[in-house]
Amino acid sequence: MQEWLYLVIGIAVVGVLAIAGFVGTRVRRSGRLPEGTSTDVLTTPVETPPATAEAPVVEAPAEVEPEPEVAPAPSLETPEKPASRLVRLRQRLAGSNALGRGLLGLLSRDQLDEDTWEAMEDLLLAADIGVAPTQELVERLRTRLRVEGGKTPDARTVLREELINLVDPTMDRALKVSGEGDAPGVVLVVGVNGTGKTTTVGKLARILVADERTALLAAADTFRAAATEQLATWGDRVGVEVVRGPEGGDPASVAFDAVKQGMDRGVDTVVVDTAGRLQNKQGLMDELGKVKRVIDKQSPVTEVLLVLDATTGQNGLIQAKVFSEVVDVTGIVLTKLDGSAKGGIVIAVQRQLGVPVKLVGLGEGPDDLAPFDAAAFVDALLG
Repeated sequence: MQEWLYLVIGIAVVGVLAIAGFVGTRVRRSGRLPEGTSTDVLTTPVETPPATAEAPVVEAPAEVEPEPEVAPAPSLETPEKPASRLVRLRQRLAGSNALGRGLLGLLSRDQLDEDTWEAMEDLLLAADIGVAPTQELVERLRTRLRVEGGKTPDARTVLREELINLVDPTMDRALKVSGEGDAPGVVLVVGVNGTGKTTTVGKLARILVADERTALLAAADTFRAAATEQLATWGDRVGVEVVRGPEGGDPASVAFDAVKQGMDRGVDTVVVDTAGRLQNKQGLMDELGKVKRVIDKQSPVTEVLLVLDATTGQNGLIQAKVFSEVVDVTGIVLTKLDGSAKGGIVIAVQRQLGVPVKLVGLGEGPDDLAPFDAAAFVDALLG
């Protein structure tokens, strides 16, 4: 009985093994993993047997050096012509200055009594015209409006004429930017810090270029590195070269070199920027006088421009007096005249120094510097 049992069990085992073998064969034929193969085979790198023959060496193509980039030449700005610049500046001044409007308002009253004339004096004094010019103007207005009044006095016409007379249209306001013979004109620009002196030098260079003149700038403000860089920027914009020296160097030496180069190159005008000196520092003022003397040994200084901030009022007049004693100022540049009621300083500074206002600056733009004209200035004030 046991023998039969063992026989049946053996037949069953053989049958199972036979079926398993048949199924395994079908799996291998269908692309499935062989029996007993681990799935680690998928992540195990397959080692490539060493090549029996040397593979041909393929040389990499030679690197081609890129051509050097050529920086484009700096584009030079074309400065605005003085004529159109002056028209634009008149419009700006007319829209910002309250002096003329205030005067016209007082003269338009039905009755010009003592209170009106006193109010006019206060307005003129507040505009920094000065005591003597104020009294002179008020007295002439009172006389003319009383004598020439007629049926309907034209207060505006009378005011315009008297203001023009006060500004003095007979003064020579031409910029002396030319030298005698082959010598260049030399313009020395002076003034205290903060008045816009270096900016004025840059804008003056634009005016010279607009007039088709050749120019050279001298960065003689060697005590302030920012001034030299600022001047160089202005020069780059209009194609005018800047002569500079070492920081803290001798300003007179820089000015001397600039004038010498100007003579050698035959340029029309050399413009010299100087340090912004305080009027109460006698040593610095003496040094400014030295700069002028050194320049004069080569070529005479043809113009000394004093840059004044129109908003400083009477303090600007003190500066003007001290500078004129040191370097013989020949012309005034009034900056920051826009948006200010200090337009009367034009009259006051001319009276004190006996020299004309030649240029006015009415903004921060590169062409916001224009020749001064008495009639145009008054017309702008009166709107």
